Parts: sequence; structure tokens; C-alpha cells
Amino acid sequence: MKKHIDYYLLGAVGILLVFGFLFLATLSASASLKDFGNTNFYIFHQLKSFALALILAIIAFFIPINFVKKLSPWILLITLILLLSVMFFGANYWGAQRWLVIFGMVLQPSEILKLASILYLSAWIASRIKDNKGKGILSSAKGGYYNFLNLYLPFAILLTIVSTIMIIQSDLSTLGIIGLTLVTLYFSARTPLWHTFLTVLGAIGGLFVFIRFEPYRWERFSVFLHPETDPLGAGFQIKQSLIAIGSGGIFGKGIGMSSQKFGYIPQAMTDSVFPIIAEESGIVGCIILIALFIFLLWRGIVISKNSTDNFSKFTALGIVFWITLQAFINISSSIGIWPLAGIPLPFFSYGGSHLLTELAGVGLLLNISKNS
Repeated sequence: MKKHIDYYLLGAVGILLVFGFLFLATLSASASLKDFGNTNFYIFHQLKSFALALILAIIAFFIPINFVKKLSPWILLITLILLLSVMFFGANYWGAQRWLVIFGMVLQPSEILKLASILYLSAWIASRIKDNKGKGILSSAKGGYYNFLNLYLPFAILLTIVSTIMIIQSDLSTLGIIGLTLVTLYFSARTPLWHTFLTVLGAIGGLFVFIRFEPYRWERFSVFLHPETDPLGAGFQIKQSLIAIGSGGIFGKGIGMSSQKFGYIPQAMTDSVFPIIAEESGIVGCIILIALFIFLLWRGIVISKNSTDNFSKFTALGIVFWITLQAFINISSSIGIWPLAGIPLPFFSYGGSHLLTELAGVGLLLNISKNS
């Protein structure tokens, strides 16, 4: 065991968290005052979530990695049960039923599914590599039929189960994050290339069907292609986001000086926090933020590469890919080069569920780094 963890990764996450709370404190003040009569409600609630997330991260840091591997099927099973419970007992916020209220705490199980599915697939791939005497998942000489039944079919079943539940909850954005992450993990295990092509083609076809025949999704896609067609309706959010980003200039207006946060940008504390960051910190702040996420991705890849066991290798890769992919999709949708996704910006957006899973993932990354 190394005498130290990856302090570069820890430092990058620490900086992201500090600035995340700083921006959220100023951003949420007006909404807190309007909704609860004081300016600190949302930031205090986020700090409470952070305290719980920090405890979870510490547990993830100290727990033996082999024990996590053994627990991974049960973690996934419990998460799927929670997701099924949402259909019957879920709370409805912002027109969607995706949350559970447990002992007064609002929990979004789909956020937990991101980490749970990574752990399960990493354990599954690691077991297949072990079965092949450590020579890699392709070492079997039994050919394509064997690979299809024993490799691709179980993977396809996992994707189908996850996809079905997410589609029922009308949460295609989260499904996209999970699906891309799992396909990346499966591809990185040196599986047959046609498995990945088949999965991607099926996903594109299914995505087209669900977007085309669901009015609000098709409206989002149409606005993405032609945002100028309905600037006061469906295109309002992206138009206001671009105004915020453009008005920030090179160095921004200063922390807390955003004008777009006063009711102009819908969901400014959650999905659209990046335009406020751009307005207050300018292009310089945006470049620093993107650079931090790229640095986080690099350190995660280094940890994965240096891992001594296959489960740790795939888990580290999956966690860092999920967090950075989500960050870049959130940023891309805010600047109009990706359809509006409705997903939080890691470490910045308001919401306890995503912060819990992100810090738990970071705890596992640091755990893996100290054992590499």
C-alpha cells in the first residue's frame, strides 16, 4: 500500500466543491428569500447534504475494495427496488415523479443507479477476466457464439433493465449518462467491437423513437436545432443562458453580480448553473472550470491504469468517466451545442442525491489510488 493517496485528485475535487458552494450561496439567495423568507435555506440544505455525503465518502475511502466487489450485486438490487418504489410511492417535483421521501429526506434513486451500475458491471467484467486466467476477456477460443451468449447477452440484459426503468420514469438524460458509461466500460474490456456497434445502433434507433413520438422531447430537439424559432417559449431557456454567458465577457461581472439569476433562467440552481458561472466569472472562469474537470478525468485514468486488480481498474475508469461526461453534457447543453439534458453539474448544482453519489465515487477513487 502506498503511504499517500492521489492528492492531485483530492485537490481538484476540493477546489470544485469550494467554488460550487460559493456560487450556489449567491445564486440561491434570491430563491431562498422568495420561497422561505430567508436567504440561506437552500445553501444550508446543501451543506447538510454535503455533511452526509462526506461521511459516505469517508466510508467509501476506508472500506476494503474486495468487499465493495462482493456487495455490488446487492447495491444494484437495492437501487432497482428503490427505483421501482418510485413508480408507486414517488414524490412529484417539477412535473416528474423521480424522488422518494425517506424520513424527511428527498432521495433520487436514479442518481444512485449511476454508481451502482458501474460497480456491478466492473465486478462482472473482472470475474470474466479472472475466469479466463487473467489473459483478458477475449482469451476464450470458443468463438463468437460463446462470446455472444456469455459476454454480450448478460450485458444487454443489464442495459435493457436499466433502460426500461428509466424510460418509465421519463428520464432519458440519466439513461444516456448511464448507458454511455456502461458501454465505455464494456468496450474498454477488449470485448468484440461488433458488440459495441450493435449496442450503439440499437441505442440510436431507440432514442429516435422515444424522442420523435414524445411531444416535449421532440420540442426540445427541435429547439436545439432551431433555437430562434420560439424565443419566448421552448427556446427561452437556451436564449437566456446564452445571454448570461455572453454578458460575462472575459473576466465576468463578479461573484454574486449575475442579473440573469433573478428569474430569467429556469432551474438556475440545478440544471442551468453553468450560465450563471459564466456570467459572474467570464470566459476565464469557464476555462478554469473545464480545465479542472479535464484534470479530474486525467487523474482518474491514471488511477485506473495503475490499479493492481481488474475490479479497481474498471471501477475507477467508470466513476471518472461518469462524472466528467455528466459535466460536459451539462455545459454543452447550456451553450447550445447539445440538447437540453436536465442533469446537474457535478459538485455545483443544487441537490443532495447527486452530491451523495459523486462524493461516494470520489471516496472510492481515492481508496483505489492508495491501494495501487
